[in-house]
Amino acid sequence: MQNKDLQISEEQLKEAMHSAYEEFLKGTVEALNNARDGKIIADSEILVRDLSAKFRETVYEKAVGLKVQAADAAFSPSGKNSGEKVEK
Repeated sequence: MQNKDLQISEEQLKEAMHSAYEEFLKGTVEALNNARDGKIIADSEILVRDLSAKFRETVYEKAVGLKVQAADAAFSPSGKNSGEKVEK
């Protein structure tokens, strides 16, 4: 069973990835628009593949980072779970 405090949402990841997604789209459009007539695939395929690889890595890094942030936020220095009351 997973701890609900440690889960991330699609919305969090979308928000964290917004600028990287925009860069990916911009680079893809530039690669296709700069390709020579009759050479669209030859001139753009490797560029778009590399952009895709970078984007995939960034998605994973951001997702892991969000997961780590969730774990840090759920951590209680008192040794108690974040949802439990700490007695004084």
